[in-house]
Amino acid sequence: MPQTRIELNVLSGLDQIAPENWDACAAPEATDGAPPQDPFTTHRFLKALEDSGSVGPGTGWQPRHLVASADGEVIACAPLYAKGNSQGEYIFDHNWAHAYERAGGRYYPKLQMAVPFTPATGRRFLTRPGQAETGISALTQGAVQLASENELSSLHVTFCTEAEAIAGEAMGLMRRSSQQFHWENRGYADFDAFLASLSSRKRKNIRKERQTAQAFGGEIVALTGDDLRPHHWDAFWQFYQDTGARKWGTPYLTRAFFDRVQETMRDDVLLVLAVRDGRPVAGALNFIGRDTLYGRYWGCVEDHPCLHFELCYYQAMDHAIARGMARVEAGAQGEHKLARGYLPAATHSLHWIADAGFARAVAEYLQAERAAVDEDMEILTSYGPFRKVTSEE
Repeated sequence: MPQTRIELNVLSGLDQIAPENWDACAAPEATDGAPPQDPFTTHRFLKALEDSGSVGPGTGWQPRHLVASADGEVIACAPLYAKGNSQGEYIFDHNWAHAYERAGGRYYPKLQMAVPFTPATGRRFLTRPGQAETGISALTQGAVQLASENELSSLHVTFCTEAEAIAGEAMGLMRRSSQQFHWENRGYADFDAFLASLSSRKRKNIRKERQTAQAFGGEIVALTGDDLRPHHWDAFWQFYQDTGARKWGTPYLTRAFFDRVQETMRDDVLLVLAVRDGRPVAGALNFIGRDTLYGRYWGCVEDHPCLHFELCYYQAMDHAIARGMARVEAGAQGEHKLARGYLPAATHSLHWIADAGFARAVAEYLQAERAAVDEDMEILTSYGPFRKVTSEE
């Protein structure tokens, strides 16, 4: 039986592929109108980044999306970028870049299969149902070939799923492990049921933090869908600018990105605002997946004790419990999340490096790093806030 011929194309923008063809691979589970598993690889999210100028010329993220077709039908695709720096990735390779260039190499540009500025685990090798094996193989070979033919130093696949990490490693890519802090909904009936699972000291501390936050002198509102209005994004842009300036020097996203979210993605977001005297003074932006709420950005124009914890963590947990969602992923970093019920969770990435000698050195480093990450996660989990269940219980 003749083997199906796979055709690979590189797109310089998502305007070169129909949304339905991309989303048939990125979110086939959402064809019934329900939320996608995660919204970040959907055509509407990635195109909002492009249309708003958040990625593209001058940003360090140049779209080079990979599309695999068979018999005229798109069977797989991947969000791929030529990177001129290592900003906005959250699984960082700055040390690799420095070492490579000290040895006389040119690390940038490189290829990055990722969702820009988004440290959320999800599929990176996007395939139609039934095409996973063929699609992942074609995309992997295509991305490596693209890097090799253009004499790029490396290819990086960040925040992929564990299954993709295993499959990629079997195809010769190097696997890397990292960690975040996620909150798991263990079937809690309400927030009090979650509190009941904690040790007494942690339970009292969270209650005190919530009381302190909610006494800031205003009200807290959670908005999604048609309840969102352009003026809410005007307020949030101020918050985002403040946080972005302190964290990165320059905010990654443009103001126009939030306008595009209002136009095309307002059903995919939950915006939590603290409003005092009719004016929003702080806010947290979440994106809504099928069973996961993804916390992304926070900011404020007034400082109030514990308001960050309330808007970013506790309100997200309230929302997840009320809607029967399985987890909250609160973004990168933050061991302070541990005391608030967010436990260590593994994240995964894949890497290919053109220079064989440098690749061997990185592989040795990654092996030691994985062992250290596993040990760190085990130790941190043991310090979690949940009460220890005795054999008599």
